[in-house]
Parts: sequence; C-alpha cells; structure tokens
Amino acid sequence: MAKRGETATIKRLNEKTASFILMGTTVYVQNKFSSKARQQLHDAHAAGSTAKSKNKKEVKDFQAMYEASIHRDEDGRTGIPVIALRRAIIRACKLAGYVMADAKVGIFVEPDGFDPDDFQSLFHFTKGEPEYFESMVRVGQNKPDIHPRGLWRPGWEAVARIRFDGDAYTLNDIGNLLYRAGKQVGIGEGRPDSRFSAGMGWGLFDIKNPPEGENDEG
Repeated sequence: MAKRGETATIKRLNEKTASFILMGTTVYVQNKFSSKARQQLHDAHAAGSTAKSKNKKEVKDFQAMYEASIHRDEDGRTGIPVIALRRAIIRACKLAGYVMADAKVGIFVEPDGFDPDDFQSLFHFTKGEPEYFESMVRVGQNKPDIHPRGLWRPGWEAVARIRFDGDAYTLNDIGNLLYRAGKQVGIGEGRPDSRFSAGMGWGLFDIKNPPEGENDEG
C-alpha cells in the first residue's frame, strides 16, 4: 500500500476464481508413493554400504499396495493431487504459446483437503470410485514387476477451483488451457505427456461446464 501523499505504481493483484467440472474421457490411474515405500528407501539409504545386496523377497500384500496407491484426505475422501492438474495446465501453456514460467505464479488449483500421509493437497472426486488394477512395470535392471494401483473408469468427475491472475488471463483463457490439458496433456499414470513414454492414453478429461465462447467450433 502507498503511504499518504504517495502514488502506487504497482496495481493490486486482480485475483479471480472459477470452478470447472472435469469429466474423465479415459481411465484415470493413480500411483501414490506410499509411506511404506518411502520408509524402505529411507532405511536403505540409512544403512549405506552395510545394506545387504541381496535381500530376501518379501511376500507382497497386493490389496494393501492397492489401498496405499490411492490419495485420501483426512476425512477419507479420494482426490486428485492439485500438483497433477497444475502441471498439466502449465504444460498446456507451452502448446498455446503462453510463457510457462508466468503460469507458475499466475494460475493455481485450490485444494479441498490434503493427504495426511504425504501432505499432498487434493481436490475431491465428485463421481466415480476407485477399482483394483494391476499394472505391469519394469524396475531395476528392466525387470518386470506387478504394481496394484487405483483406477477410475471413464465418466469420473471432479470439481477444480482455479484461482488466477485476472490481469494476465481471462476466464476463457483458463478454460481453454484446461481444455488443452484434458485433451493433450492428461493427469496421472499413463498420461500422454508422461516423461518416460508416450503414455497409455490415460488421464484425459473434458470440461462439463466450459465458459461461454470456449472451444467454439463455429
């Protein structure tokens, strides 16, 4: 704030918020890094060179691994990590010719709660329940392994509240970035924008309540 007699040259932040209903057009697969996996990694590092090179294989509890793959808030409600959608929006900025670095400080996804296990901020699913799903992966020296994960079938829904800088973006800008994020980038495991592959075509979504004028195909 400018003092009396001074003129402010920096405008106040023009914060705006809009809610969008995301509707899954493909499956969404979640793979939370569980507390058990973190503890095992911690113990291995703590042991250092004294750690055994060949440990006895532990019997897998597939149901427990499945439950541990799902993000739930302090009330037990399932949700999508805020960072997953935010990363997708920021990546979509590059596709639309926007500066990605500006989006990091200009566009935010408001949380509905957080996962008390790893403190990930989440926004809730409003439709759809997770199902048990086994995914084949390759770990270590390219060895195949089975990882149980949570899967939501197409038609899942979640409400994303987007807070943005109204001087840098319009409501339609945000809607169109979300549209690109849902059609081209994706969220979760197997998304098209995966760092390690071209993805499985998972984690794509549409906007059920697009702003007026958005994605007008004429």
